[in-house]
Amino acid sequence: MADALSVMPAAVLRNLSDKLYEKRKNAALDVEGIVKQLAVAGDHDKITAVINLLINEFTNSSQANHRKGGLIGLAAATVGLTSEAAQHLEQIVPPVLNSFSVQDSRVRYYACEALYNIAKVVRGDFIVFFNQIFDALCKLSADSDPNVQSAAHLLDRLVKDIVTESDQFSIEEFIPLLRERMNVLNPYVRQFLVGWITVLDSVPDIDMLGFLPDFLDGLFNMLSDSSLEIRQQADSALSEFLQEIKNSPSVDYGRMAEILVQRAASPDEFTRLTAITWINEFIKLGGDQLVPYYADILGAILPCISDKEEKIRVVARETNEELRAIKADPAEGFDIGAILSIARRQLSSEWESTRIEALHWISTLLNSHRPEVLSFLNDIFETLLKALSDPSDEVVLVVLEVHACIAKDPQHFRQLIVFLVHNFRVDNTLLEKRGALIIRRLCVLLDAERVYRELSTILEGESELDFASIMVQALNLILLTSSELAGLRHLLKQSLVNPAGRDLFLSLYSSWCHSPMAIISLCLIAQAYQHASSIIQSPVEEDINVKFLVQLDKLINLLETPIFAYLRLQLLEPGRYMWLLKALYGLLMLLPQQSKAFKILRTRLKTVPSNSFNGEQFKWMSGNSYPQIHHMRSGLQVSEDGDVDEDLQNVHNGINFASRLQQFEHMQQQHRMHAKSHTQSRYSSTSSTKEVQRPEEPRRSLPDISRPPSRSSRRGPGQLQL
Repeated sequence: MADALSVMPAAVLRNLSDKLYEKRKNAALDVEGIVKQLAVAGDHDKITAVINLLINEFTNSSQANHRKGGLIGLAAATVGLTSEAAQHLEQIVPPVLNSFSVQDSRVRYYACEALYNIAKVVRGDFIVFFNQIFDALCKLSADSDPNVQSAAHLLDRLVKDIVTESDQFSIEEFIPLLRERMNVLNPYVRQFLVGWITVLDSVPDIDMLGFLPDFLDGLFNMLSDSSLEIRQQADSALSEFLQEIKNSPSVDYGRMAEILVQRAASPDEFTRLTAITWINEFIKLGGDQLVPYYADILGAILPCISDKEEKIRVVARETNEELRAIKADPAEGFDIGAILSIARRQLSSEWESTRIEALHWISTLLNSHRPEVLSFLNDIFETLLKALSDPSDEVVLVVLEVHACIAKDPQHFRQLIVFLVHNFRVDNTLLEKRGALIIRRLCVLLDAERVYRELSTILEGESELDFASIMVQALNLILLTSSELAGLRHLLKQSLVNPAGRDLFLSLYSSWCHSPMAIISLCLIAQAYQHASSIIQSPVEEDINVKFLVQLDKLINLLETPIFAYLRLQLLEPGRYMWLLKALYGLLMLLPQQSKAFKILRTRLKTVPSNSFNGEQFKWMSGNSYPQIHHMRSGLQVSEDGDVDEDLQNVHNGINFASRLQQFEHMQQQHRMHAKSHTQSRYSSTSSTKEVQRPEEPRRSLPDISRPPSRSSRRGPGQLQL
């Protein structure tokens, strides 16, 4: 201190702390001259003493004017040292940096001015303090005083110039500092940071691209800033980096992909668009490197396919197709399980397009990696089944294609049909609204005969009889009306002449027994008219209820459709198709006379030409005798012989119709018992609730179902006993 006082006049020290700027400025010029003389003399000890005096008595003072004088004095000393200032920077710079945190804004302003003057003198030697200076500038960029901000901007530009021309700058030491501040929300700090990123990226010797993953997320975060200027600056910086990525032979796509995936889900539209655009470029440039990240990328793309912004949808779809086109192998890190998990999760998306693309991914994986996908089948199968209830028909059609692809294997085919029936059972609306669509599509994809045989096998043993009846009626309606099942109908028409048709008829018969109208329809298609007539005469009083008549009404209307044109044309030869005529008259007799269906069928039967009957046939029709039936390729032909070959009547092409009739009546008896049990249960429940005691009604004995019930009381003249 004594050495410093010996070279520093008292007047200089007094003026250095004066409240007037001009006096402090003049005192600073005196300090500059004193230090310059000492530097020429090489007396660095006294220079050190002077600097310590300025720090201890002025810069560290609690008096604002003393601080201001100390700061301007340190700057003046640095100017006086000129080329020799570097060896004293360890003394000079720290107290100036400490002044940036002083509450008085004027002190902060003079600190900026002092550091600016110091930096101009020392230039490159200044780099050793870069991190501390950067930290200070980062804070000053958001200073509450506009004058301080302005001074900080001037200092910032100077420091940038020094860094860009220096070969001492360490990007490795700087990046942690930058990364730490990238998520700051203050707009002034954000501008400051983007400015530094842009400047450093422009320096050829600084590899900012290699450190891009460290601050990429922060840049994307700025794209949603409320300030248009910041958004534009961040976008400009990102565009520049993306261009560099395209031109760079070595890029770490993986780390950045993780960031982009998160940003693709941003609530900000512009951020989503930028992120999905980057992902698109990454897949084009480094597809192989991204294999381990495919699942995450897919999770980002699929929601964007349904984005409300068209630009995002377009880029997302393009990206999705590019990703799907890349051939990857599990051995290369291609995680099929993870991708299936993402696709399964997206099947719950509220957006139809996303659900469809998720299904397309499952289908793509099935085609390219079938064994691996099937190993994860338990994880996705239930979700795929639930997708059959999707509100979108297009989604249902695509999910059916996926199911069909899975069901190429017999065990999975069986599993699909079983689960499908189960879903129909537990969700009545699914069968009602989507049953026809699902069954028809599966018939196209998996072969109609195969599907119907499996469904019939399952329904034959169905314990819930009401559901079985409804399901069979639905399947029967689809069989009778769908163009996709024309081949199946054609095969059934040959049931009496073709072994394949016979096998199909018998396969369906067992489950079709759940519904009288379904069995009658099946017999009419198979041209088993005699058996149809027997079925028509089998219902008892309790069977003919509203449901029965509704089904009968539907059948009558179906008889007028093109599908049954062959049957109507056969009525041109009533003598040849006597059993058909009798079956139709049987249906007519079951209908209420005032119903529309009765009038339709009666009108049809009135058009049957009577002149084609011979005498024996009139007798048969009136009940006096019955003809013998011969099996012909064109159908059933009535002969004029009066004798009946009973075995020939009961068995056609290996079909034992007597046994089939017994099977039908046995099933119908089960339905009657089930209906009675259900009614009694409901009655008991009602009685219990109302606490009403009613006398027990005498139970009616049930017929023996081990053999066909006798119908002699119903059999008219000429009717065959089967």
